Amino acid sequence: MFPSFLPSSVARLTQPESIEFASQIQRTGIITSLLLEQIATSYTRQGVGGIPIVFLHGFDSSILEFRRIIPIIAAHREVWAIDLLGFGFTERLPDCPFSSTSIRTHLEAFWQVKIQQPIILVGVSMGGAAAIEFTLNHPTAVDRLILIDSAGFTQPPAMGKFLIQPLGNLATNFLSSPKVRRSVSEKAYFDRSFVTEDAQLCAALHLEMPNWSEALIAFTRSGGYGYLLDRLSAIEQETLILWGKQDRILGIKAAELFKKRLPNSQLKWIDNCGHVPHLEMAQITAEYILDFIK
Repeated sequence: MFPSFLPSSVARLTQPESIEFASQIQRTGIITSLLLEQIATSYTRQGVGGIPIVFLHGFDSSILEFRRIIPIIAAHREVWAIDLLGFGFTERLPDCPFSSTSIRTHLEAFWQVKIQQPIILVGVSMGGAAAIEFTLNHPTAVDRLILIDSAGFTQPPAMGKFLIQPLGNLATNFLSSPKVRRSVSEKAYFDRSFVTEDAQLCAALHLEMPNWSEALIAFTRSGGYGYLLDRLSAIEQETLILWGKQDRILGIKAAELFKKRLPNSQLKWIDNCGHVPHLEMAQITAEYILDFIK
């Protein structure tokens, strides 16, 4: 039922949308300028019609976070979700660099091999920052941009540069703690009833992939996406900003600031919703997206 490259714990999923989505995850080898070897890249593709919509997930996450929203949108349009380099179920090869630049390089290679036409790019949290950078560097590849509770407006913590061993392992061991991850999940949602055992498994399954810790440390030390602030005004694409009104991860001030800095943008608030509208308010979020792109 499930792809062989997923951790065996995937068999513990209980919700129909999680089981169905996980069973559809694929992998393909992508050649990049980063390595001589192909990078086995995990993704999903559903639906047909229109300009392809491509979803990018958040920090220390995977495409499983789109298990609720993609089936809704795929009933109307072609939809992709890609596990970014160093994250999700995409292969983490030992000699591969893990940084925002390498994420962009890998994403560009995937786009050239698998999609090969302009896309509507949707970025969630850190994926929003990745979407912004990709749009800035490959403007002809992006027809429109959608940011959902996006990172990229503030500088990352300076302490990330100092995650040398053994501090790096201590940090990732802390982050992998079920208690810590549950606490983060509870903060991400406005309605904490969404923090089920199935949801926790979806949020942590990728931790079992080889070299998860090493890749996360390397990306954090690279500095992340703190350099995008002064470049936002260069984005000419129509941009939809969706933001949970009760976001306790990034707060709500950044939403208005994005609106001011992005010259061709509109902001839609989603009430009674935290940091993850695509999970907590999937139907409403999908409707905003479909209305924006029709």
